[in-house]
Amino acid sequence: MERTFGIIKPDAVKNGFSGKIIDRIESEGFKIIGMRKLSLSKADAEKFYAVHKERPFYGELVAFMTTGPVVVLCMQKDNAVKAWRDLMGATNPADADANTLRKLYAESIEANAVHGSDSLENAKIEIEFFFSDKDLVA
Repeated sequence: MERTFGIIKPDAVKNGFSGKIIDRIESEGFKIIGMRKLSLSKADAEKFYAVHKERPFYGELVAFMTTGPVVVLCMQKDNAVKAWRDLMGATNPADADANTLRKLYAESIEANAVHGSDSLENAKIEIEFFFSDKDLVA
């Protein structure tokens, strides 16, 4: 059983899509073992997205992720990383497959509703950024 990490981003929270996204996650067979709603500080957003620091969109990403509350999730399922990435859809919602979360709920390539770990290694790092072991209930 794999674990992966996801964020329901400020655009989706602001637009009232958190419940629909959580319902979809569970209906796709994921078990949510950790979940919190929080607001990211600039310092936390910079640290979390440090992997993108040299990319031209880094400043805009940090600014966007601090515009409002987010929901962070630790999810469990067989092949969780791939299953979550498939459910999210392409980064650009215009390129996302029908019925993926980004096709349904994203506003743009920048405000694209959800984040997900891209590997098991990054899932572990991202989960540990937001959750301690005692926060996760399998």
